[in-house]
Amino acid sequence: MAKAGFSKWQAVGALLLAWAAAGQAAEPPTAEPRWGRMPRLYGRITAHDLGLVINTADPYSVAVGEYYAKRRGIPATQVLRVQLPQRSSLTPEEFTALDQAIRSQMPENVNGLALAWVQPYAVDCNSLTSALGMGLQPDVCANSCASTRPSPYASYFGAKPWLVIGLRPTMQLAARSVPAAMAMIERGIASDHTLATAGPEPAVAYLAATPDVNRNVREKLFPPAGPVPGVAGFEVARIRSDALPPMRRTLIYQTGLARVPAPLGGEWLPGALADHLTSYGGQLDKAAGEGQMNILDWIDAGVTATYGTASEPCNHLQKFPHPQVLIQAYAQGVSALEAYWHSVAWPAQGVFVGEPLAAPFAPIPIP
Repeated sequence: MAKAGFSKWQAVGALLLAWAAAGQAAEPPTAEPRWGRMPRLYGRITAHDLGLVINTADPYSVAVGEYYAKRRGIPATQVLRVQLPQRSSLTPEEFTALDQAIRSQMPENVNGLALAWVQPYAVDCNSLTSALGMGLQPDVCANSCASTRPSPYASYFGAKPWLVIGLRPTMQLAARSVPAAMAMIERGIASDHTLATAGPEPAVAYLAATPDVNRNVREKLFPPAGPVPGVAGFEVARIRSDALPPMRRTLIYQTGLARVPAPLGGEWLPGALADHLTSYGGQLDKAAGEGQMNILDWIDAGVTATYGTASEPCNHLQKFPHPQVLIQAYAQGVSALEAYWHSVAWPAQGVFVGEPLAAPFAPIPIP
């Protein structure tokens, strides 16, 4: 991973998320770590707002898509069946046909998308989830280490993003097998509302500093260890990757390594999110143990959603999930889909994978 330059850092909250529009990266803060204020997020994408796309040419996609539609209760009018080639990347022409089919056939109330397949995950140097979510950026391949178009979603705090800002956050229901995908889906379902009230032990966000200088850049953004402000039963543990403690009740795990040693943590809670900052984690066609660690390893380990990049991003902080934004957004009760999309300012190269509707902090419905 090539090293990127950094300019002035902006605080979490409205100013924090404005970094995307400003095109600025972060430098080490001079003060002690502290929490910034995260704006209030409104709305939560549920099965009534989610569109599901199934590739009928892919047996995995048919099996996982049909299972997901049934288990999450996705309305039939929000399920689109298409035919796509089973390779890592779509051509721009193939992408345009898929994008137009989704735009013309998905109801207007669909504000997020789930893609029921592993491949394709890219369009040239773009990720497919980003291209469908906020539009293709064809100039990325000219210099994949350059800044990319900021996501309007990073600074949007309301509901119904498709209707308001013309953006549908998108996530792939990807795993290494149909049974693994079904298990991931069940973890997402099992997570709903489980942390709406504090339990006897807190859920933990483990943030790991590493000796890998280029991939450890997010340490600058880590909040202080201790309770997450305003959230009962959720705390941050700052740790080191070369001296991991026993990891229990893990809800979030972020680190920066080309490969994360097995078993990738300890006890995962349903709805757990985990990612590692490296160049090619989002290349979903890579086999386990081949090159840099594939984010599907996180799914195999028991995580419910994850994120990685499909082409060389350099270590721009805006191209990876921001720790404070991810933690505070998820803790407000939105879905894994929304929390991950809020946390990435420049997602053009980023592959979002997991069960999109997992929402452990969502309030318990009133009968």
